[in-house]
Amino acid sequence: MSDIDRRTFGKIVGAAAMGAALPNMPPTISAADDLCYLSAVELATRIRKKELSSRELVAANLARIEQVNPKVNAVITLVADQARAEAARADEAQARGERLSALHGLPILHKDLIDTAGIRTTHGSPFFKDNVPKNDALIVARVKRAGAITLGKTNTPEFGAGSQTFNTVFGATRNPYDLGRTCGGSSGGAAVALACGMSPIATGSDTGGSLRNPASFCNVVGFRPTPGRVPSDSSTWSPLSTSGPMARSVADVALFLSVIAGANAASPLSLTDDPSRFAAALDANVKGARVAWWRNLGGIPVEPEVRRVVDANRSVFESLGCVVEEAEPDFAGVDEAFPTLRHLSYHSSYAALARQKPEWVKDTIRWEIAEAERQSAADVAHAMERQAKMYADSTRFFQRYDYFVLPVTQVVPFDVNTPYPTSIDGTPMRTYIDWMRSCWYVTFMANPAISLPAGFTNAGLPVGLQLVGRHRDEWSVLRMAYAFEQATRHAARRPPVVGA
Repeated sequence: MSDIDRRTFGKIVGAAAMGAALPNMPPTISAADDLCYLSAVELATRIRKKELSSRELVAANLARIEQVNPKVNAVITLVADQARAEAARADEAQARGERLSALHGLPILHKDLIDTAGIRTTHGSPFFKDNVPKNDALIVARVKRAGAITLGKTNTPEFGAGSQTFNTVFGATRNPYDLGRTCGGSSGGAAVALACGMSPIATGSDTGGSLRNPASFCNVVGFRPTPGRVPSDSSTWSPLSTSGPMARSVADVALFLSVIAGANAASPLSLTDDPSRFAAALDANVKGARVAWWRNLGGIPVEPEVRRVVDANRSVFESLGCVVEEAEPDFAGVDEAFPTLRHLSYHSSYAALARQKPEWVKDTIRWEIAEAERQSAADVAHAMERQAKMYADSTRFFQRYDYFVLPVTQVVPFDVNTPYPTSIDGTPMRTYIDWMRSCWYVTFMANPAISLPAGFTNAGLPVGLQLVGRHRDEWSVLRMAYAFEQATRHAARRPPVVGA
C-alpha cells in the first residue's frame, strides 16, 4: 500500500466512532428478559402470544442503537420513524386477527450492499453515497413478506472487498469486544449490531468469508449456505458468492433461513426444495457422526491462539458421541484458482467505475481489476478445471465423513488501523485476501459452512469454529451446529461495550 493510501486509511478510521479498549473478559448475559438479547425464536413466540408488541421490541432495539452505535459504527443508515410506523401496523394487523408470518414484528438490519427500496444503499462507495434504490433485493422482499421490520443498514467495506469493515463514506466499524480492533467483514456492521443487541437478525453475504469471518470476530453465528439455497437476483452461474443469514444463535439462523431460501426462476443455481423444514426443531442425536478434524490446511499459517481455542473444542464433539479423526480435503492449487475467478467478478462489476474515477476506488479493488486484465484465458480455464475437481474431491470426502471442522479465520481480530494482515506468525501474506484462506478454501468447495462461537483468547477476543457439511445439506449442518452450541454456550458472553 502506498504512503498516500495509508494516510487515506488513517482518515477513514478516524471518521469512525472512537473509544479505548474495554476490559478483556466480557460479562455473561444475566437478564433473561432483556429484549435486546432474547432470541428471534423467543421474540416471535412472545409476539404471537401477545406477551410482547412489535412496538415495544422496535423501541428497545432503537434505544440500543442510540446507546451503543456511536461507539462501534455498525448501523450507518437508520430509518427509525419508518420502523416505528411498520411496528404499529404489525400490531394493528395482529389485533385484527390477520395471519402472522414467520418473522412478524421482528426487527432486522440489512447489509449496505443489499438494495432496499426507498432506503439509502451506498455499497460503501462514494459513487453511491446518495443512492436510494427503487426496488428491494430478493432477500429483502422475502423478509418483508415474512413480516420483518427494517431498522436500517449496516456498514460494509467498499463494494464488500476485504474482511475489514471500513470505507471512505462512513469510516470503520469497531469490534465490540475491543474497540481498538476490527470486527472483520464484509458483513462486519451486521455482526457488530447482532453482538450488541441492536437487532435479533441481520442479512449478510459471502464470497471469501464475509458471513463467517465477522461472525467469528464478534461471537455470533453466520451461515454460508450452498450456492443457490438463498438465490440471488442475478442470472450468474458463479457459485462463489451467496447471501445468507446472521443471528446470535443457530436456531435463529435456521428460522431466518426458512424465510430467505427457496426457488427463484431468475437464478440458474436456485434450489427448489421446500425451505420450511429449516424452521423445525433442531434437536438431534449426533452420536456416531463422523467428523473430520482439520490438520494444517495444506500448511497455511494459523496463529497459535486460534489453533488453541479451536482445537479445545474437539473434546466437545467427542463428548457428543461423534467419531473424530484428523482429515481434510486436498486444497492444492486453490491458492491460484480462487483469486483468478474472483478477479473476473470484480472486473465485470467495477472496472468501468475505476476508469471513470480511479481515486474513488480503493487500491485493493484496482488490484483485482488489474489482475483480471493481466491473466489469460488459459489461466481462467485452469481455475475452472480446479473448481470442478474441488467439487468432485469434496463429494468423495463427504462420502467418508459427515462434517469437516476447521478454524474460521487464521488470525484473531487485529488492529482497526490495519487494512489487512501482511503476515501471520512470521509468514508474509502476498495479497489482501491471503489471511482468509481458511474461509475461501471452503467457498471453493461449494458446501454449506457455518461459523460458530468457539471460545475466547487469553485476551478475551472471540474465536470462531467453522462447521462444513455435505453439499445442499444445510439441515444436517444446522442440527450438528445446534448440538455443539447447546454443549458449549460460548455465545452467551456479552461484549463489554454494551454495559459501558
